[in-house]
Amino acid sequence: MAARLDNEIGSIFIDNAVIASIAGASAMECYGLVGMSAKSTASGLVELLKRENMTKGVKISTDNDEILIDLFIIVEFGTNISAVANNIIDKVKYNIENMTGMTVKKVNVNVQGVRVEK
Repeated sequence: MAARLDNEIGSIFIDNAVIASIAGASAMECYGLVGMSAKSTASGLVELLKRENMTKGVKISTDNDEILIDLFIIVEFGTNISAVANNIIDKVKYNIENMTGMTVKKVNVNVQGVRVEK
């Protein structure tokens, strides 16, 4: 379902894939984030997504003119997870509200794993 924004001239429909792309790109700019993840329902394994598939780690729900976002991420070992998550929430909310003109009701960050760099 696409997000809908009405004005005096007509309506603007923004596809959820566009909002997911904005959210994924915004999250990837944040320090401490290794990448987006997709959880395989069959095996329960967490997969680190490449940049071109990062929207698979984003779930968008729209309710009237409000957007609900679920992000599935992998963080870097040694970082403060709550600080990284709060930074992601602020950045994603700011960018989506500025680019779409819609209200972000909630951003949920689901940490799917921690990556240890050698």
